[in-house]
Amino acid sequence: MKVEELLSYATYAKQYAYAPYSNFQVGAAVLTSSGKVYTGCNIENASYGATNCAERTAFFKAISEGERDFKAIAIVSSSQDETFPCGICRQVMMEFMPDGIVILETKEKQIKQYRVQELLPYAFTKKDF
Repeated sequence: MKVEELLSYATYAKQYAYAPYSNFQVGAAVLTSSGKVYTGCNIENASYGATNCAERTAFFKAISEGERDFKAIAIVSSSQDETFPCGICRQVMMEFMPDGIVILETKEKQIKQYRVQELLPYAFTKKDF
């Protein structure tokens, strides 16, 4: 799948964001090794700790359907600029796709790609216990 196509899935998912507190909508699309795509949006809550990021929403949807092997994730936001995943999302990515690619798009429509290990170089992993 082309990165532009995965970004379009993330853009589509962004419209479903529930962000009445921050007004910051995020969409994500994860690509499985089998070629399936699962999308997610951010879902806020008045109790901020109960908020869920778009990235984790997409991963958790896929995982709840039996997926365990991922290749990439595309992330877009209402800022229209690169939106890096938070630390919790990076940790989830490390769990399920340590060699995966994070795809972001700049305001100038440049596509940037990062390896998960670049974004979380000293992650806590199964090897640590």
